[in-house]
Amino acid sequence: MQDYHDFLDEILFTQEQIEARVAELGKQISRDYAGKDLLVVCLLRGALVFTSDLLRHMTIDPELDCMSLASYGVGRYSSSGNVRVHLDLRTNIEGRDVLLVEDIVDSGRTLAHVLNMLRTRDPASLRVCVLLDKKMRREVPVQVDYVGFDVPDKYVFGYGIDIDEHCRHLPFIATVDLERYQKPS
Repeated sequence: MQDYHDFLDEILFTQEQIEARVAELGKQISRDYAGKDLLVVCLLRGALVFTSDLLRHMTIDPELDCMSLASYGVGRYSSSGNVRVHLDLRTNIEGRDVLLVEDIVDSGRTLAHVLNMLRTRDPASLRVCVLLDKKMRREVPVQVDYVGFDVPDKYVFGYGIDIDEHCRHLPFIATVDLERYQKPS
């Protein structure tokens, strides 16, 4: 894998900005779900870092479960919304308050698919928390209840979000200079 310094375009959000925003979200979610039996559902792998930090900022004690999905599309960072579930929930969500945590929403196709699938399981409530929202790429309307940051229509990486399965460990979120990026062989 090429060193990320070679293709880093700009840092959109620093570690400090992310920490502050995640803390705010954790407090807001804690207020909104006070006295409720919340189930947090992390969409693996991109939302893993975000979910972990978000949980640490909550003053409530939610249950945690995870799902892993694959969405296949055409193009460098597109999604057709054709979703395959690799890991489904172990928890029965019927009658539960559920908060789905996702790393990034762009077209909305994958998120819409997952929300429709989970709604068939009759949760008491189903809300969405995303770290990054690319509203200008939205093709399918989806309700996002908690947003970390709005982002431009650029390829991003860091803070759990990969570029070809690398760079998830970085504490910031940056954009890729696609002219300088070389896909690993």
